[in-house]
Amino acid sequence: MSNFNDFNNAQVAKLPKHLKQFIVAQNYEKYTPVDQAVWRYVMRQNYSYLKNVAYYPYIKGLQSAGLSIEYIPDLQTMNDNLGKIGWGAVTVDGFIPPAAFMEYQAYRVLVIAADIRQINHIEYTPAPDIIHESAGHAPIIADTDYNNYLSYFGSIGAKAMFSAKDFELYEAIRKLSILKEAVNSDEVEIAKAEKELRYISANMGEPSEMALLGRLHWWTVEYGLIGTLENPKIYGAGLLSSIGESASCMQNNVKKLWYNMYTVNYPYDITKTQPQLFVTETFQNLIDVLEQFADTMAFRRGGTESIMKAISCKNVATAVYSSGLQVSGVFTDIGIGANDDVTFIKTTGPSALAFEGKQLQSHGKDYHKDGFSSPVGKLKNAGKALENYSSAELKSIGIFIDETADLTFESGINVKGIVKDILIENDKLIVIAFTDCTVKESKGIILFQPDWGVYDMAVGEKIISVFNGAADKDAYEEIPLISTAKTHKISYDKKTLELHNLYKTVRAIRESGEGMEKLNQIFEQLKTNHRQDWLCALEVLELVFHKKIYHQLEKELLIYLEIKAGREPEHTKLINDGLHVIKNPVSQLIID
Repeated sequence: MSNFNDFNNAQVAKLPKHLKQFIVAQNYEKYTPVDQAVWRYVMRQNYSYLKNVAYYPYIKGLQSAGLSIEYIPDLQTMNDNLGKIGWGAVTVDGFIPPAAFMEYQAYRVLVIAADIRQINHIEYTPAPDIIHESAGHAPIIADTDYNNYLSYFGSIGAKAMFSAKDFELYEAIRKLSILKEAVNSDEVEIAKAEKELRYISANMGEPSEMALLGRLHWWTVEYGLIGTLENPKIYGAGLLSSIGESASCMQNNVKKLWYNMYTVNYPYDITKTQPQLFVTETFQNLIDVLEQFADTMAFRRGGTESIMKAISCKNVATAVYSSGLQVSGVFTDIGIGANDDVTFIKTTGPSALAFEGKQLQSHGKDYHKDGFSSPVGKLKNAGKALENYSSAELKSIGIFIDETADLTFESGINVKGIVKDILIENDKLIVIAFTDCTVKESKGIILFQPDWGVYDMAVGEKIISVFNGAADKDAYEEIPLISTAKTHKISYDKKTLELHNLYKTVRAIRESGEGMEKLNQIFEQLKTNHRQDWLCALEVLELVFHKKIYHQLEKELLIYLEIKAGREPEHTKLINDGLHVIKNPVSQLIID
């Protein structure tokens, strides 16, 4: 990432390297004239409808995020505008893992899919695309309460424990969305991928923290309503960027419920329209509910159940001792005492020790490449926790550098060896290193023996927090599982390029007000060579309708489009909606 472009945006510049790896160049020139027309069509539709149901002044919001109705947004312009409100934006390739997505939000950076939906998925696309991400999420970012909720959600979501199943689900969703957006995808392949996704969804087991947070995210950021149950307004990006659902969701058959802690019990299906939606009175309430949920999470609770979540996650997690020591690795075992308290933890494979998010010198994953294990708890008959011992108290229990020490914990675990090193951070003892060391359980089972090398014993009475990922992600170089499935790139045949050219000409005429006399000929070409297309004909009609000239051409276009709408059920609504916006013009679209 040496050529990393931060767009002169402070938030983007702050991104750590494990997040930068997902960023791709926007390659603005790859958007075709049809792509630009798709953007414009959806945005005009959105505006025409949303000006009455969206919670915030839609156009003002678009402008404050550097977006226009006319053009697909350019990332630099977005960053120039978002920078003024303390946010930034980057483009990525399709779906990225949920934990990474959350972390971007915590850094106050919007993640935008670089691709745009194809014209045949203009109303709704299962794949993330630039319309959803920028037209849905960006316009509301200027609302301070809302953007505080987003970044707070990100910081909590980044710590959420997920299960091994969550990653399988993410892979299945990504695969299906790519297949569905591909130009010439095989129906059999799609059906197979759908079946796979259904199977994984049906066998998820107990939902993880990440899955539950995913529900809160879905029912707020994506599908949220604000106001009253009787007259709610839309703020969720999923609704705002789906022309179809933003209209249907306001009907009475879609139940409206108050948004609260119990919303977490409602799963969602990304392939169907929503059976119910949740209304919040204020954005502050979103933060309150999130706070309530965070109190149930492993990063705030610690203890046995949190280590158990880490074990079932099968991915890198971090456990924090009460001394402040952070142990990162894949957790595989736990010792549990009489009162259900943690007496011992163990990781397998590369592990690392850190303090306050910074890796301890020479305690990286190369040094602890075969895992890490250590007792947790107080020493037997001790008045206080070992981490709080002064140097005089340490000497009183026989802990001197280069001397043999013999420690027995309340759990019965015994550590005996020569003290090699004592690590203290912020007046807390966090690690004692031993050579020639034997560690035994109360029943005499050997946990560590002298010929295994140096024994680093973590110090801490309790495990107070457990969270997803490594404590020092950049030092751990925790390059998360980047999906091997890449989104498809398209090359166009001669006929398609010809169509692109017609769209380009129409745009030039609209923007310059010159060359109207070419419209007749453009319509002839559409009728003869591009009968599958409907959007370019609409754009030509829009021009002649507003110029009030070429009455004959206007009539022919109207008849052509009305017949098309009647004969092609997949285009009926799209054409009729387009005609509606032409006949009820969104006056110059600069309204507040």
